[in-house]
Amino acid sequence: MARGVAQFRMARSTGKRANTMTKITHVEILQVDLPPKVKRTDAIQSFITQETPMVKITTDDGLTGTGYSYTIGTGGSSVIALIKDHLAPRLIGRDPFQIEAIWKDLFFSTHATAVGAITSLALCTIDMALWDIRCLAAKRPLWKEAGGAQTSVPLYSTEGGWLHVDTQAIVDDALSVKAQGFGGTKVKIGRPHVSEDVARLTAVREAVGPGFDIMTDANQAFTNAEAVRRAHAYAPLDLAWFEEPLPAEDIDGHVRLAESTSIPIAVGESLYHPSHFREYLQRRACSIVQADVARIGGITPWLKVAHLAETFNCVICPHFLMEIHVSLCAAVPNAPWVEWIPQLDDITTNRMTVTGGKAVPPSQAGVGIAWDWQAIAKRQAFTPVIVK
Repeated sequence: MARGVAQFRMARSTGKRANTMTKITHVEILQVDLPPKVKRTDAIQSFITQETPMVKITTDDGLTGTGYSYTIGTGGSSVIALIKDHLAPRLIGRDPFQIEAIWKDLFFSTHATAVGAITSLALCTIDMALWDIRCLAAKRPLWKEAGGAQTSVPLYSTEGGWLHVDTQAIVDDALSVKAQGFGGTKVKIGRPHVSEDVARLTAVREAVGPGFDIMTDANQAFTNAEAVRRAHAYAPLDLAWFEEPLPAEDIDGHVRLAESTSIPIAVGESLYHPSHFREYLQRRACSIVQADVARIGGITPWLKVAHLAETFNCVICPHFLMEIHVSLCAAVPNAPWVEWIPQLDDITTNRMTVTGGKAVPPSQAGVGIAWDWQAIAKRQAFTPVIVK
């Protein structure tokens, strides 16, 4: 009797018979190109534009979920082609709530191109849209649906510490974000000589004092020997971490570096599957993981990396995409930071809530991003494609 009542209530709440599966009816694919808010340079590259592939997945009961990923200037058309030609057609008729099954199916259907950035970026758009549908159906925000571990997460800023920025400007920005309640700032490293990096970092440390964290990021610029040398020079400055010191594929180099320094080693924005993080953690090649939800292939694998890190008593400090990462960080217990780099302001109608230097996850149902579809329509890189 009780079971029958429950089924009736479920059917009434969804407007469908209790035994009728929700199905995906069509997928809309588009791309928006966004210029950076400030000039962004690091030791190996410049951030030219954010190509933003997007998908809207619609179900037969009227729910529409939206997902997105990004590039820093190249590859967007390849991501779009993979979604349009190979991934989106496999979604039609599927149950959108079978997120794990769909992710696995799509991953193995593109086995010849996985594991890699293009495939992961394409998978993310779909996986995020499915999570959006799940949260909308449950009438809960992502951070609660995915775990609900924290009600706010401390912020650190990256926007003022790019490699081309002069030392005084970096100091001024660090003091500014500290005054706003932020807990730290990131300074890009990789100037031609280690003494230049040390001078910049020293100036920031002397200005902000000991109670404020300084993160550093080399963007994979160094050789093994140079990374060890620079870590030794940076050590007196009490850095929060040394990010991407070496090419991501050089696990042995990271092991050697981690063994040679007390500075925490952070990696992850250039890793594309949870198994890659497992290798790093098992070999103690890092102590901070920085999974990027777009580059890891979506919310589903991101959560796996976060929980994997927790089993190693390590933290996750995700790279970029603060508008979605605030919810993911709040979902898990081992995420101590959200990285402040605004990028979606021009195509959204809400902003990330910041209170006392901490990011507060959105309270509305879904993934928490309110898209401005009129603004998006004006910035589309091509006419949207609909797959049915």
